[in-house]
Amino acid sequence: MHIKFTKMQGIGNDFVVIDGFSQKIELCVEQIRKLADRHFGVGCDQLLLVEMPTNPQADFRYRIFNADGGEVEQCGNGARCFVRFVHEQKLTEKSQICVETANGLIYPKLEDDGLVTVNMGAPRFNPEEIPFITDKLALTYHLSLSNKEIEISAVSMGNPHAVQIVENVDNTPVQIQGPLIENHIQFPQRVNAGFMQIINQHEIKLRVFERGSGETLACGTGACAAAVSGIRLGKLQSPVKVAMRGGELNITWSGEGSSVMMTGPAVTVFKGKIEI
Repeated sequence: MHIKFTKMQGIGNDFVVIDGFSQKIELCVEQIRKLADRHFGVGCDQLLLVEMPTNPQADFRYRIFNADGGEVEQCGNGARCFVRFVHEQKLTEKSQICVETANGLIYPKLEDDGLVTVNMGAPRFNPEEIPFITDKLALTYHLSLSNKEIEISAVSMGNPHAVQIVENVDNTPVQIQGPLIENHIQFPQRVNAGFMQIINQHEIKLRVFERGSGETLACGTGACAAAVSGIRLGKLQSPVKVAMRGGELNITWSGEGSSVMMTGPAVTVFKGKIEI
């Protein structure tokens, strides 16, 4: 089977984007893993599939698969690439579109300056909605790892995040703690592990160990989760500039019950065709 694809990236978080409008696409887990493999396939953090919507309010349906082949609910950097992709493919002329995801509707907008803003919806803190196993709702929680106890904020941005404040992200053992947090028993659907260094009230550094992908150069929902967590704790104020290894995102949030707005770049790298 030959598949046409577009390779895209949002501040280093890279994607294989496939148009399910003009070609019939049915991929199994092993095929997705092969496409994501950086040695034997195209290479990506996530595969994004553009489909016809099932919700009549939506312009498109957006499906997200991690490098391990598992389907997930949300991807912020992917959402920005998604809106640029459908414009470049001339699938729409709207600057703002309504996109159906596994977690509901999102509304990415292509700005005049070429950046993309995505309404990521309101963050959820109720443990059952994350999901996170704990006795009661709190601002922070203690997690026991194999060799230490850490303090995290737990939040869902359509997918689960555990955000930890660290002194220096460059010296933090992300590769050791990341898998332990991702697979922690208190997160029954696994979790994205965020490591946040606060620079000042409007600026942070962030590294994210993503479930199913490992550490990535950037994570859009992770940036939203970190900014929201810092604002709730009174350590940050909106807007927040989030610096990751792949680049920067700007996050705004006016408080509980309101939507998180994320703005950043989305870039097409190349197009191709692969046989799998």
